[in-house]
Amino acid sequence: MERRSVQKKDLLSTPVVPIDIKAFDAGPILEAMGKTAFQARNLHRAAEIYLEMLEDDCAVILTLAGSLVSAGQGLIVHDLIRKGLVDVIVATGANIVDQDFFEALGHRHYQGDPRADDEALRRLWIDRIYDTYIDEEELRHTDYTVAEIADGLEPRPYSSREFIWHMGRYLAERGLGEKSIVRAAYEEGVPIFVPAFSDSSAGFGLVYHQVKHPEAHVTIDSVADFRELTEIKLKAGTTGLVMLGGGVPKNFAQDVVVAAEVLGHRVEMHKYAIQITVADERDGGLSGSTLSEAQSWGKVDARLSQMVFAEATLAFPLLASYVWHRAPARAKRRYAELFREKAPA
Repeated sequence: MERRSVQKKDLLSTPVVPIDIKAFDAGPILEAMGKTAFQARNLHRAAEIYLEMLEDDCAVILTLAGSLVSAGQGLIVHDLIRKGLVDVIVATGANIVDQDFFEALGHRHYQGDPRADDEALRRLWIDRIYDTYIDEEELRHTDYTVAEIADGLEPRPYSSREFIWHMGRYLAERGLGEKSIVRAAYEEGVPIFVPAFSDSSAGFGLVYHQVKHPEAHVTIDSVADFRELTEIKLKAGTTGLVMLGGGVPKNFAQDVVVAAEVLGHRVEMHKYAIQITVADERDGGLSGSTLSEAQSWGKVDARLSQMVFAEATLAFPLLASYVWHRAPARAKRRYAELFREKAPA
């Protein structure tokens, strides 16, 4: 960005357009990639494993790390939910609150410049995610909307899943966010867990809510998240993981197998697992740790697993399009209804 007087509207002028996997079939390119090598062949195998999960009618847990919705990946997740190809979501607060709920309220993400003058952006109240811009004033609207939702709830602890259910209801009742992940999950009975819920606009909104109501307010119980996802594992039996990136969502979803065992239940490891990541296993970090390593912990059966070392915005649309166009019809599991007594209509 040149050092000159730049108007905010000039920078926030080209919206990010979400990818529509319904508009194209990635089958031919993925099938061709399956006959090649390296990550191309790995991506094809990952797509085949995802299809096998659906044909086995196991519960599919999708994990979302990083910043995907701002990068145009949110409509893909919405479409997978609507078609019944995802049963549970574990995500970062950035994806669910700062980005998906943010867009559902009518705001947009914009194409930007990774070489921008960040000092100038700060003066204009523009936040940058690499080459994407966000209007900070619109993010504040998201913060205050979270606080508004909390103000209308009974003061007590809530799991993030339960609070996000209320966010979905907020959108549905107002006719907002027709293509939102949060609204689609609410309407299709897909529970969304955000273990680090306060690490997002939700955190700012809840801080505002708690300061306004110091004696009686909403809190988030992350242990309840863990317990509820473990209950879903016990109900589902056979499970498969589709993981974009790593971080807390990856570990949280994998750990429910161990949690069930700690409670005295005999459960099978996640039977299927695929992960798309750019992280490296050599530093011992979780995001790049292999699915074979997870087997040593009793979390994942590595026989039907595939790591794909690729950037998610390149690989996920191909994977999802391939599966969306080939998936068998299957009944929606509506696991959110396991907890409906905690979230009355």
